Parts: sequence; C-alpha cells; structure tokens
Amino acid sequence: MYSEKVMDEFRHPKNIGEIKDADGIGKVGNPVCLPPGSMIHANDEFVPIDLVENEQRVLGHEGAYNKVQRTISRQYEGEMFRIKNKLGVTYLTPEHEVLAVKVPKRWKYLFAKGKKTLPFGWHHANELKKGDLVVYPLVVEEKDRKFIEISNERKKFDYKSRQVPARIFIDTDFLRLCGYYLAEGHLSEKTTKVSMGLTFNSSETDLAKDVETISKNLFGVEAKKKIFEKSHTLKVEINNVFVVRLFKSLFGKGAAKKKIPHWMMILPAKKQKSLIEGLWKGDGFVNRKIPRADYATISFQLAEQIKTLLLRQKIIPSIYCERAKTSKDGVRHKKAYRIHVGERESLKKLAKILKENLEFKKPAATDSWFSDNKAFVPITGVEKIRYAGEVYNLEIEDSKSYVTKSLAVHNCGDLMWLYIKVGKNKQGEEIIKDARIKTFGCVAALATSSKLTEMAKGLTLDEALKIDKAKIAKELDGLPPQKMHCSVLSMDALRKAIEDYRNKKGKAVN
Repeated sequence: MYSEKVMDEFRHPKNIGEIKDADGIGKVGNPVCLPPGSMIHANDEFVPIDLVENEQRVLGHEGAYNKVQRTISRQYEGEMFRIKNKLGVTYLTPEHEVLAVKVPKRWKYLFAKGKKTLPFGWHHANELKKGDLVVYPLVVEEKDRKFIEISNERKKFDYKSRQVPARIFIDTDFLRLCGYYLAEGHLSEKTTKVSMGLTFNSSETDLAKDVETISKNLFGVEAKKKIFEKSHTLKVEINNVFVVRLFKSLFGKGAAKKKIPHWMMILPAKKQKSLIEGLWKGDGFVNRKIPRADYATISFQLAEQIKTLLLRQKIIPSIYCERAKTSKDGVRHKKAYRIHVGERESLKKLAKILKENLEFKKPAATDSWFSDNKAFVPITGVEKIRYAGEVYNLEIEDSKSYVTKSLAVHNCGDLMWLYIKVGKNKQGEEIIKDARIKTFGCVAALATSSKLTEMAKGLTLDEALKIDKAKIAKELDGLPPQKMHCSVLSMDALRKAIEDYRNKKGKAVN
C-alpha cells in the first residue's frame, strides 16, 4: 500500500515535537464522532457514548482504563460507516481512525500466516473493507482480591436469620457459585421467604450437588433441593438473608439487569476460569458432535462482560443479538444475546476450562488470533449509510483512544500542530528557520507532515506556500489515492502557521 520512503518516514519521523517560542503555529484536523447509543467500554459497564461523563474511566487501545477529560457533541450530516466483525457492530464517521490491519489483495495474504506479517496501525473508517482485520485490546489491568467482607447485621425484629462468616474468600468454589447465579439464579426477598434459587435441568444433579457443597463450606448453610418432574427442572435453594443480600449487591437482581462487578472483571485471568465454568455450565451449551459452544443471556451487560472474560482467556467469541419473538407454540421469547465459540483453538481452551472432552476429526483454518494482548479479528462487513443528527466524541487521558463493542478507535482524527521559527537569509528575506510537528494520525499523516517540515526548512515564506500535495507525494515516491488528503492536511497546517506568524507580526507593527 505504501512506498518504502513513506514507511521509512513513518518509522523514523523527523522534527517531532513543539517549538516553545514558535513564531507561528498551525493546527488542523478532522473532527470525528460516533452516533448516540454507541456503547463504550467503561470500567463498570458498557455505556452509551452520549451518557459518558467526565472523569469516568474507559478502556483504551492498550488495554488499560483511562479518564475521560472531555465529552464533545456536534451536529453532523453526511456519510457514516457501519463496520461489523465477530465482536459486534460500530457506526462511525469516515475519518474516524480504527486500530486495524489493511490486508492487500495478494495470494500470500489469503491465509493467517501471511496476514500475521502485516503491521497494524490507525486507519480511517472509510479505508477499511471486508477482510481487513481489527485489532481489539484485551483488558490488561489486573488486581487480585483475596476475600470480601459481609455484614451480618440483622434488621429490626429479625431474630432467626442464621449468620454467615463475616469474611468470604474469593476462591474457585465461590467464583463458580457466582457463575451459577449469573446464569441460572433468582432471588426472593419476600418477608416469609428470603432465598437464592438456582434452577438446573433435572439431569444436572452434579451441578446441584456442587451448589450444596459450596453453600455448606462457604456459608455454613444447608441448601435444599427439589425436582419438578413435569418441567424437568431441579431447583436448589439457599435460604439465608445474608447470602441473598450479598449476591444482590454483587450482581443485581433480575435476569436482564445482571452484571459482574468491576473488581471481579480485573481478577487474574487464571482465577476467572472458575467464574466462566459456572456461567457456561449454568446456561451454556457444548455440542460434541459438531464441536462448538454457545451461551445465551437477556442481559446486554453480562453478554459483553462474558465476551471480555473470554478474550482474556485468549478465546475468540462471536456475539450477536436475537430479536424478541413468539414461537409457534405461543411462548414469548425476550430479546437475547448469544455468544458463540467455534474457532478451533478457542474451543479447545474453553473445553479445558469446562473439563469437556471434544474430538476434532478434521483440521480447521483460523481467521482470528492473539498477539501481545490484542485480538486480531476479520471485518465481516462494511456498509456506507447517510446520517443526520447529533454525534459524540471523547477526549481521553494518556491513551487518546477508547473501545467500543467491536473496535478500538482514536479519540481524534488526523490532528496536526505545525510550529515554525522564522529567520532571515543573506538577502534579508524571511525564511523558515525551523519547523516541527506533533501529529496524531495514520501512517500517511505522520509521513507527509514529517516530510513537509524537511521540505519547508530554508525556504522563504512565499516559497513554502507554493508546496503542494503533488510535491509532497513525489518526495515520498507517491501516496495511495485515498491518502492524498493527508498531504493536503499537512499543507493546510503549514499555511496556517505562516498566517499565524504574519498576523502576529502585523499586530506587533500596529
């Protein structure tokens, strides 16, 4: 896609930084945004971009959480791009930069082995196509927790509630029980009956036994079990007000509102395996004949969190939404989110967590992989639509990026600050004595702005203004047609810097 000179300029840019006492400064850039409702990965849950607040922490492209410094909104009318991959769908304006890999149309790049040799970087949404790869970060923030404290304080007139240990250790048994509750649990807070119930298939006696053992060992409470023959279900109840309060405070109540607390989402990945085990055994499915695994939930937040948990285990999931519907027998099904694991290596890892034996008879190619705490996932569709309305963006501390359901995006478009220092040549003409840049952008943006500073040094101001996009491209042995706008952006920055200098000089004379 790029010439050797472009790549060399990108890898070794010149004149980077700012001139503190600059005579002229030119700032240019393309504002970029997402439509309202775009879900952003915050540290507590996925939040619509239009509801993100200052100081809130959101995930960046390096896998760490950073503070939101400023929220921005504006009116926009024009093209919007819909980019889809296994992890979800994101809508964004054309110039918005996505962390991605551009895959050339050559035979060697038809397979993963060839694609893995390609570099990743920031690419505009309007440059991406089906078959290119998005680079999605894994959460690298990690903090272990050994135990949680429980309040055993009884309410007024409560003389019977059996108290549980004041300290519950965060071990594999507790995390597995948490998974069972998230998948199959419900809470009753009636005065006459306060309990946590877990409903399994009547054949899942091993899971019921596991719950009984955990309840006895962790809380000192005997769980009760009952089989319902007509519905083929097996219900296990833990009748304890303190256990109910604990699970409600941790995960919420009601299937659609359940979510995992942030501290549990950043536990060591090895420890989280037990949480995944409980979740999947509770409400997941593994097909041994046609090796694959599926999970369903009506909680959007829980679905996205499970996706995050799986990615930390180096498991590539696919996630999609099923609309609410009524079946032929009249049963009303709520809107649901399904997580599918079918990629061979990912399925092997999940099977190991679930202690399942799967046989793979045929070899399988892979289109997704992990490297340096990043998932590389192919784009499965790009669609261009028209949009008119309000759009939003975020300014992020440190990483200058944030993560949607399916993409890592830069928090700005191509932004350039070009600084100039003006001197005089032997003829007394004003020349550009020094030029420096600060560029946030793609390969071409950095290469063109770097090359421009070299070209401009020593020229008179009028000569510098005659530099055009063709001259910049020629110095770099050419630019792809879709990247010529980067050279135009560089020229605009230089012109604004010269204009800024002349304006300041005029004011000083006046």
